[in-house]
Amino acid sequence: MRVAVVAGPDPGHAFPAIALCLRFLGSGDVPTLFTGMEWLDTAAAAGIDAVELLGLDPTAADDDADSGAKIHQRAARMAVRNVPVLRELAPDLVVSDVITACGGMAAELLGIPWVELNPHPLYRPSKGLPPLGSGLAPGTGIGGRLRDTVMRSLTARSWRKGLQQRSAARVGIGLPAVDPGPVRRLIATLPALEVPRPDWPREAVVVGPLHFEPTEAVLQIPPGDGPVIAVAPSTATTGTTGLAELAVQCLTPGEVLPEGARVAVSRLGGEHLSLPPWAVAGLGRQDELLSQADVMVCGSGHGIVAKTLLAGVPLVVVPGGGDQWEMANRVVRQGSARLIRPLTAEALVTAVREVLSVPGYREAARRAGASLSETGGVTDPVRVCHEALMEAG
Repeated sequence: MRVAVVAGPDPGHAFPAIALCLRFLGSGDVPTLFTGMEWLDTAAAAGIDAVELLGLDPTAADDDADSGAKIHQRAARMAVRNVPVLRELAPDLVVSDVITACGGMAAELLGIPWVELNPHPLYRPSKGLPPLGSGLAPGTGIGGRLRDTVMRSLTARSWRKGLQQRSAARVGIGLPAVDPGPVRRLIATLPALEVPRPDWPREAVVVGPLHFEPTEAVLQIPPGDGPVIAVAPSTATTGTTGLAELAVQCLTPGEVLPEGARVAVSRLGGEHLSLPPWAVAGLGRQDELLSQADVMVCGSGHGIVAKTLLAGVPLVVVPGGGDQWEMANRVVRQGSARLIRPLTAEALVTAVREVLSVPGYREAARRAGASLSETGGVTDPVRVCHEALMEAG
């Protein structure tokens, strides 16, 4: 099967797309990744054919103050720009990231079946859940259900407006106003991070997290016999800033942490950090770091949260914007994490010390990671795509 995988350059979306491409390669398929220029060399080094996703730069016509217009109008324009490249590639199937909607539109323009990749839990509205992004657990009892109903009614207008904007954008490039949607939705998360809903879409399939390490380098943790505090600042533009700097300043061994503690900051880039001898910072494999970590302090993006739980490591989560508040509250309810907002030195020290000292956090993290194999609800994403193509054919 020849497959085009489309994802924007945000690491939380580009990396799962690369991971999926590697899964396709391992199954004998021929994937081509469409993404931002900054990840083309990284993908090529991993053995993946990759080309630039055209049209990522905003134009004067884009209204970035309107998130619906930003997503749908830009997606339509990008779909048209990328159709010639896709036509030449002649894929049998397109896999399009959930926020990089141009991939699905381009597939429709070419008459090719497409699959949606959600590199996180399913974030579509449900009649049985509070609005996604609220961070709330589903209400119980009459009062709780009434709360959820009222909140859903308040957010329904925005959802309807988004659907109208999508329809207008589709019509503008020659597609039907009504979006038929993908043949499948790959939900790339841990079952422990998903929320049961009464209206689970028939096309949505939980396939487990898709993780990719963009380097083979390994952070060398300073010597010591105390706990290792891993820190992973958010890669999202909406993430909390200053986390790495504050962690290095306030998580001091022998003062607020046990003697011999170490801090290891894993990040893709950023300004130089002034580091004490018990700390290290830089780009390194996070799976290797997590094999030695006792706690992870991070911005609560889905990728790092799922990766940490798979390693059985508890967390201190410092959510920023986007879906991070939702994810942070889910992992707190699951029992694996302590949440901080706002970020202060006192709050960070208190949270790290608690998570280190209370075994229940690590036990819950191990349960969450084990949900990948224990629930029986995870399916191979490549097999899902092959079955979808056969049904569409």
